[in-house]
Amino acid sequence: MSRGTARRRRAAHVVMPFAAAAALALPLAGCGGAGAGGPAVASAEPDPLGSGRSVTFAFGGDVHFEEGLRTRLDADPRTALDPLPRLLRGADVAMVNLETAVTTDGGCPQRQPKQFTFAVGSSAFAALRAAGVTVTTMANNHGLDCGRAGLVQSLEAARRAGMPLIGVGADRDAAFAPYRTRVNGQRIAIVAASQVLDDELRGEWMVTDEQPGMATARDLGGLVRAVREARASADTVVVFLHWGTELGQCPNPSQPPLARLLAAAGADVVVGSHAHVLLGAGYQGRTLVAYGLGNLAFYAKGAPRTTSGVLLVTVTGRRVDRHRWRPAVIEDGAPVPVRGGAADAARAAWRELRGCTGLAARPSGAYLTAE
Repeated sequence: MSRGTARRRRAAHVVMPFAAAAALALPLAGCGGAGAGGPAVASAEPDPLGSGRSVTFAFGGDVHFEEGLRTRLDADPRTALDPLPRLLRGADVAMVNLETAVTTDGGCPQRQPKQFTFAVGSSAFAALRAAGVTVTTMANNHGLDCGRAGLVQSLEAARRAGMPLIGVGADRDAAFAPYRTRVNGQRIAIVAASQVLDDELRGEWMVTDEQPGMATARDLGGLVRAVREARASADTVVVFLHWGTELGQCPNPSQPPLARLLAAAGADVVVGSHAHVLLGAGYQGRTLVAYGLGNLAFYAKGAPRTTSGVLLVTVTGRRVDRHRWRPAVIEDGAPVPVRGGAADAARAAWRELRGCTGLAARPSGAYLTAE
């Protein structure tokens, strides 16, 4: 979004082992999940359009502030993520995955025992706001790199900056609570969670009723319940996940069942990141699924890690009107928009990634529902 015309609304890695993927098709105790046969197709709702005009989302992938980005942040948070505002231009709601702890002074009060830990000062939220980001998720495998003490500082820094932060919270209800806003008469709800979590950190990082932490897909009942509750009071429901396998450009076996389950729970759009490369997008029935948004502002070196961009999705109520890829390439950590013939080629390559997803090019049938 351009700063003058933006329609902003402020208000070692381990992939979670679902022994299966197959377990996602089992009944969910206490939340009425899909039966053993999986989601069934139900007749479309009589009025899927809500009560207002269309809303355009811009979804970006992984963001942190390491190496050159740290230098730019220290110099001026207002321009640290340039030219990201050009990629977010025209969106009503812009969202990214913030893959770092945010602490008061950029220190790390409880550095976690893992190979890579990221931490940045509270000016990171000012940089995101300046770039036109509306809401961020920290439900990922770096959000608690500085432990629960770091998370408390992250939550306070976001509050002070006026940056909505989801997927983490002081307790289970707060971490699974959606970001809610009303745009063009449409009620929007966005839920965030991570499917990626280091096994040895599970007890420290997963949110509970008694301790701060992160919303995860390991608490499958909690995630499905959050989506269903959002569906009951929103015109458009989005789920942003941290999922997939690093550097894998096709969904891993656990992703499609989870996407179907969330579609059946009422999600209209399911997007996510983590692989640090792009994955394909398409439709599961009438739900748009984007398996991997890649890196957005990151210390990536060389393609395909530096192949970047933003997914623009326009919806009216439950109906996804259109989606399109706005391509970029990462240079010195920042996403630079691609133009002309190079952009056409980048969009064509992105569309080809759908081939291994099992997703359709266009919406079809009716909305999925649990049996």
